[in-house]
Amino acid sequence: MHRAEGQGQGRVTISEVARHAGVSTATVSRVLSGRGQVSPEMRRRVRRTAEELGYQVNSIARALRNSRTDTVGMVVPSITNPFFTSLVESVEHALGREGKELFLCDAQSDPEVEARRLASLVARSVDGIIVSPSHGTASGAAVQETADRLPLVQLDRFVGGTDTDWVGVDDIAAMRQVIDHLYAGGARSASFVGSRLTNSSTEQRLAGFRRRAGERGMTVREEWILLGDYTVEWGEAAVARLAGLDTLPDAIVCADDLIALGVTRACRAHGIDVPGRVQVTGFDNIEFARLSEPALTTVDQPRDRIAAEAVRLLAAAAEAAAGGAPRDPCAHIALVPSLVIRDSTRAPEGTS
Repeated sequence: MHRAEGQGQGRVTISEVARHAGVSTATVSRVLSGRGQVSPEMRRRVRRTAEELGYQVNSIARALRNSRTDTVGMVVPSITNPFFTSLVESVEHALGREGKELFLCDAQSDPEVEARRLASLVARSVDGIIVSPSHGTASGAAVQETADRLPLVQLDRFVGGTDTDWVGVDDIAAMRQVIDHLYAGGARSASFVGSRLTNSSTEQRLAGFRRRAGERGMTVREEWILLGDYTVEWGEAAVARLAGLDTLPDAIVCADDLIALGVTRACRAHGIDVPGRVQVTGFDNIEFARLSEPALTTVDQPRDRIAAEAVRLLAAAAEAAAGGAPRDPCAHIALVPSLVIRDSTRAPEGTS
């Protein structure tokens, strides 16, 4: 089908679609809005006609009619971190299944930038926001202020004392799996290398590390607790510090895969065999983890499940707000991860 002569200069209207499809404008409206009863055959005809004519939904007008924009904002600490990149992808796919679009913002690991990004998304009238706060305390005011204005769910990281839902991984359970695996492989002492204690992820992972190592009777010296940044460079610097001490630990537990990749690289440079002399573990199971040398044992976060839960919680909050219903107690959903065992750690003693 081709548009009639002279119609190419203006925007295609619902009336034109109705005329070409041989149906009423009300039928076209029901098909394109997804509301009301329309036969499958009629639905196919209208959609095919709209596509052939190049009809585009006026999203602004639809938003005014429905009091929603079918858009969701997302703010992450750093889009350069491969974990957050993959998490964004999972959220976008989950939103797509609900017919919603994603507006993504990078907080640049700065609470002030993050606050501006959140305010910008509110100004754009998004239906809700998913945020992984960049700071465990400094992000709190902006997160709560935003949550007071529209539905908001915290993802992966969180700030306490806010009236919001949260979904992420159970970091304590993750560290239990890591320490148990290292212990079974012969480790009796361990170092922890993470970021500074400015976010919930590192705080929870370090707490879980200390707790399980203590339960296993493993030696953890304070000079083996090294806190810097979630970067490859920090992992390399941490190994340089450890190599300068009188004793190396049997294992190095890293708070994320970027740090672990730097650790394994620096171990090679210092002639430290991995996993023969030191076992190394990461966290997040980013794509590079399996490609490193040696391939990295790491905690696999269930990103798709985390994203799906976040989208579900956001929709529930939006529905409650639209209906004026009292808010249920905030949800705190910690999903149990799995340990992916590769070549940077040893098999349990007594096994081949």
